[in-house]
Amino acid sequence: MTSSPEISLKSWIMVALLGLIWGGTFMVQKLALGHIPPFWVAAGRISFAAVITIAIWQVRGGRMFTTQETDWTRLGFVSVFSAAVPFMLLAWAQQYVTSAFTGVSMAAVALIVLPLAHFFVPGERMTLRRTFGFLIGFAGVLVLIGPAAFASSGSPLETAGQIACLAAASCYGVSSIVLRRLPPLDPVGLAAATLIFGSCMVIPLAFIQHGPPPMPPLEGLALVALLGLVPTASATLLRIVVIRTAGPVFMSLTNYQVPLWSVVFGVTLMGEPLPGSMVWATVLILSGVALSQLGALRRLFG
Repeated sequence: MTSSPEISLKSWIMVALLGLIWGGTFMVQKLALGHIPPFWVAAGRISFAAVITIAIWQVRGGRMFTTQETDWTRLGFVSVFSAAVPFMLLAWAQQYVTSAFTGVSMAAVALIVLPLAHFFVPGERMTLRRTFGFLIGFAGVLVLIGPAAFASSGSPLETAGQIACLAAASCYGVSSIVLRRLPPLDPVGLAAATLIFGSCMVIPLAFIQHGPPPMPPLEGLALVALLGLVPTASATLLRIVVIRTAGPVFMSLTNYQVPLWSVVFGVTLMGEPLPGSMVWATVLILSGVALSQLGALRRLFG
């Protein structure tokens, strides 16, 4: 039986760190794409992360489930739908949809998780206050992105691409719920399984799309290694720990932070213009997070 989520100061730090990491990923990935084709960037970061994580897992004994209770079917589902399937859906979809729509669809993960957790995760009831909080946070993301969120790419496959983005968001949402309901397991082992499945599915796709992997300059290799080490290997492990301890609803707060950090990095490091909506979007997002997690904040500071 799944225990109720336990949200501590450590949980808040991990979620804030995940928002920061994933918010900076777009910037690093954009630099890597200057040297390597997109699917090979994805394949390289997942493969590099898998090698590191497997090595750490083996040093820890190579065990997956830490009790006699096992559930390999759910483990397989989580491994496939936490990374491999959504990575491929997004890689395909981003050829036909705007980046703004992709950002909104990822923010929608929180709204997908909320009703699912209400029915399938103990202690994650969908209260009116929590629902309003998530809606306010989502409104903040829409304000930040602005009219571009609803602009058309003009592609004849745009609708199919939008469906693929929402399907990827659903994969993240559903896999978070199933992950929370798994028996006790080693988080590094689950991260390794997730990345192994991701590598097995993304590498063949890269071969089909781009042919054999290119030999990029040292800078390109360093960028892919950075993507593999931080936003893939480390962040996958952090995501698993947060979901297993604090719950999928709390974890979904990360999806509201990512657009904020993405804009901050773009403005400060890439010289992009500061959107006039930044202040209002930040107020809405932080207000939504605070309202949805009011009980956890009271326990933390009370």
